[in-house]
Amino acid sequence: MSALSTKGSQMSDALVSVNNVSLNLNRHVILQRISLAILPKQIVTLIGPNGAGKTSLVRLVLGLLTPTEGTITRQPNLTIGYMPQKIHIEPTLPMSVERFLRLVPDVTQTNIEAVLKQVGAQHTLSLFLHGLSGGELQRVLLARALLKKPQLLVLDEPVQGVDLRGQNELYQLIQNVREQYNCAILMVSHDLHWVMAATDNVVCLNQHLCCSGHPKQVSVDPAYLNLFGANNIALYTHHHDHHHDLHGNVVDEPCAHHDHEGHHHG
Repeated sequence: MSALSTKGSQMSDALVSVNNVSLNLNRHVILQRISLAILPKQIVTLIGPNGAGKTSLVRLVLGLLTPTEGTITRQPNLTIGYMPQKIHIEPTLPMSVERFLRLVPDVTQTNIEAVLKQVGAQHTLSLFLHGLSGGELQRVLLARALLKKPQLLVLDEPVQGVDLRGQNELYQLIQNVREQYNCAILMVSHDLHWVMAATDNVVCLNQHLCCSGHPKQVSVDPAYLNLFGANNIALYTHHHDHHHDLHGNVVDEPCAHHDHEGHHHG
């Protein structure tokens, strides 16, 4: 099922529906006419170049920003857990992991210990946040998001600042979380190899919605791996619901859907 369907039963089932949403900030166009639906238990991944509006779209879904145009509909009493791209940790104001997680309303010591164990970070309980490694901090941030027992888990570049081995472990953990919590996941990621292998729907964003679709399995061909590693470019199959004129402007008339190899510059 497409993450971008705006009709029929998918919209009524959606946890969050984004309907023809545009966002302008300080007279700058950030997003133009975005529509998408996040369905229960889906992993939906946002990809696109820097400045594409991915984090702004995440903030709109969370209700942290208000759209300039269009509407965003959330299921009543929807519980959302959010893992931000990064947090600023002030070393002169030391805070332990336990203290940090206690900031979540109605949390208990049992909850904290259980969720830290679940994300493989039980050893960090009494450590200070500013002393954690990149991987440890990301696991603690994930634990904080999970303490809310979310129906929708929102992750903005969850493996940022983590080494390659830690990235693989975190991505596997995210997949396990989806099964254990029975939740949907909206994620921003630059790791297109993982995106293509493990995401239900890919949404390619560049201020407007470029394309979306269910990814096919990524080839393990060494040429692909070299291309991805060397240039941060990946090939993926997708559909366009519009086309660009010779000057790069979006032409609103939908063109016939067609598969082709698209180049993504991360």
